[in-house]
Amino acid sequence: MAFGSGDFDSDDEVMSEINMTPLVDVMLVLLIIFMVTMPVLTHAVKVQLPQAASAPAEPRPQAVTLVIDAAGGLRWNDEVVDAAGLERRLAAAARAPVPPEIRISADRNARYEPVAQALAATQRAGLSRVGILTLP
Repeated sequence: MAFGSGDFDSDDEVMSEINMTPLVDVMLVLLIIFMVTMPVLTHAVKVQLPQAASAPAEPRPQAVTLVIDAAGGLRWNDEVVDAAGLERRLAAAARAPVPPEIRISADRNARYEPVAQALAATQRAGLSRVGILTLP
């Protein structure tokens, strides 16, 4: 035996040494694969990108919170208003250069009628950005 270091009395004994040839073959193949693929991965393409001028962002509309409590009372940004005052404020908000976003927050025990009236008032005023606030 070429790799044997001792004398074997019979041919039935198992050789306990590791054959390194397949391991070296695999390592050489992996080395060649890495040597071929590495230049491809590090290759960069020079690109001249166009320049763009951006316009300034439009101002965000302010948000108005309309709170409807359980008794049907209205608050415009924590200021108590009645139905006529709500109509006036909604009309003034609709005439603004950037109409605000109306956020309606109703108490869970509030009747549906004041909420529906508030939604109808925002629609009559011509405001289209209306949201209903809820708890997550």
